[in-house]
Order: sequence, then structure tokens, then C-alpha cells
Amino acid sequence: MPYQVNTAQLLRLRKELTDRISAIEADIHHKKEPVEKDFAEQVTQRENDDVLIAIDDEAQQTVMMIDAALDRIKEGSYGICNVCNEKIPDQRLAALPYVITCIDCAD
Repeated sequence: MPYQVNTAQLLRLRKELTDRISAIEADIHHKKEPVEKDFAEQVTQRENDDVLIAIDDEAQQTVMMIDAALDRIKEGSYGICNVCNEKIPDQRLAALPYVITCIDCAD
């Protein structure tokens, strides 16, 4: 039988990430503080925005993977490798509850 992830665990992680995404997007759009008037400071802000955008992209991708994992739980296919159809080790699922491949197929 596949690893039984706690759905609440995935939902908690999803909420943490969506909260982070909202905060990042507020920062990127400078909703809390305006764009600096000084050109040098603007350059620094833009560099910070680039980092935030990368973090935002990663968080959004993880949310999509969590959503897919929740769908697999509903379908009854959670914990089965999408490549070889073998059981994904419990340790891997505990570390990355939204993973879709076993370690061998991930390599």
C-alpha cells in the first residue's frame, strides 16, 4: 500500500507557500514601499526584485506539484512512481510529499 501522507500536511504546506507568494508579489509591486528615487537604490531594488521573482516562481511550481499530489490522493495513485509504476519509498515521500518519481527514476 502506498505511503499515507497526511492531506492536512500538504494543505498546510500549500497555505504557507501561497502566503509567501502573496507577500512576494506585494514586495515586487512595491505595495508596501514605493520605488526609490535614487537611481543606485533603484538598481538594488531591481536586483532584489529579480531574486524575489525567482523565489516566487519556485513557490508557484511547488504549489502546482502539491495540487497534483492532492489529485493523486483522490485518485488513489499517490505514492506510485509515474515512470516505473513502483512504490515510492516512504522516506522520499516524507521528505517531499509531492514527489512523482522514485529515486531511481528521478536520476
